[in-house]
Amino acid sequence: MAGANATSYDLPPLPEYTLRPLVPLSSWASDAFIQAALPVVGYWAVSLVFHAIDVYDLFPQYRLHTPAEVLKRNHVSRYEVFRDVILQQIIQIIASFSLSLFDEAPSTGKADYDVAWYAQKIRLAQRLVPYVLSTVGLDPTGLAKKLAPAQPTLASVATGGQYPGLLQAISITGESTMVPAFASWEVSLASFVYWYGIPAIQFTAAIFIMDAWEYMLHRAMHMNKWLYVPVTFHSRHHRLYVPYAYGALYNHPLEGFALDTLGAGLSYLLTGMTMRQSMWFFTGSTIKTVLDHGGYAFPWDPIHWIFPNNAAYHDVHHQSWGIKTNFSQPFFIYLDRLGGTMYKGNVEEKYERARRTAQHKLDQELENEAKAAPAESVVVTVDENMRPQGASTPRISRKKATSISLPAGNFKDLTNMVNANLHGRRANVLGMESSH
Repeated sequence: MAGANATSYDLPPLPEYTLRPLVPLSSWASDAFIQAALPVVGYWAVSLVFHAIDVYDLFPQYRLHTPAEVLKRNHVSRYEVFRDVILQQIIQIIASFSLSLFDEAPSTGKADYDVAWYAQKIRLAQRLVPYVLSTVGLDPTGLAKKLAPAQPTLASVATGGQYPGLLQAISITGESTMVPAFASWEVSLASFVYWYGIPAIQFTAAIFIMDAWEYMLHRAMHMNKWLYVPVTFHSRHHRLYVPYAYGALYNHPLEGFALDTLGAGLSYLLTGMTMRQSMWFFTGSTIKTVLDHGGYAFPWDPIHWIFPNNAAYHDVHHQSWGIKTNFSQPFFIYLDRLGGTMYKGNVEEKYERARRTAQHKLDQELENEAKAAPAESVVVTVDENMRPQGASTPRISRKKATSISLPAGNFKDLTNMVNANLHGRRANVLGMESSH
């Protein structure tokens, strides 16, 4: 018994381990490839969902902008957006592969050792319990004696982690030796900390690091004229006054690398994530950025309940009257509160004014072109009458005339016109053909 008491404060030993190469998630692709590809796949998968919502006009009541605004307010074509997004994703893939070159080769076999390491720290923490009990006026020894018959584990905790009956036999230099062992609750708690607690802390820290990085750089790009002007960085992204999902990463290539790629890389490195953890983080943050540019304010979106930085919040930043506010991205908005950059005005009135202005411009354009159409028809008729008999009649395209002969108040015709102007009549990228 004396020997057991003498060793009761000794820590259980850590197990030996042997590292082995980690088997890739897929037999046809390395983990480094999946790490680079998943954010791109996630980006386009979610973007296509929003694209389908646009095409079939599924939720017009939740749209932040009207089709007229899409047509009249954006200063960049969808092809240019698509091209620049692909360029940025190529840069991201190259950066991801470069990052993986500096990582140690993924290995496995150390989990039991790490769990035991945390269990040791739990055992050490129990040594503070007698001091805490004494501070609040309790007798640790007397309390342990009362608890021992019914709750021996609590009694051991009350005495500072003394487990005299918990021993295990291990081989040391070929001889069997009795050493302290961990209690089952210590191992269970250590396993939870290792498998769930530490990753949760890493992900949370990575979110705060990314938010801080993007807020700092994003705000600087608006306050520094050199970082904003068209030939350098950020003004390119603000050609989209009416954001849409796959335009989320429409940036100048240097801005995209500095803001998104470098920010995510720093979050990954500073938190000590594994490569497989980074797959979830990179893909999740990419999808969150797409959602913030989706152009819809869904009331039942659980992601927007968790993270207040949502599509409605970020869309304010894309408007001319909110461009110097709402810099936070992509998760929380506390930095806007702390930095005094949160927009506090009445947004509903400004959005309604923008809708009316865009619709008025479109109606005026349709009216002007409709007035010009009869004159063009007269010129064509006179020309045909003056043509010598027997001369062949050239084909005259009526595409422009048919595209502007629609009633201005017909919403279905308006949305079809938006599709035709942006993408050609057959592409129908915003082809909202339902009559809501």
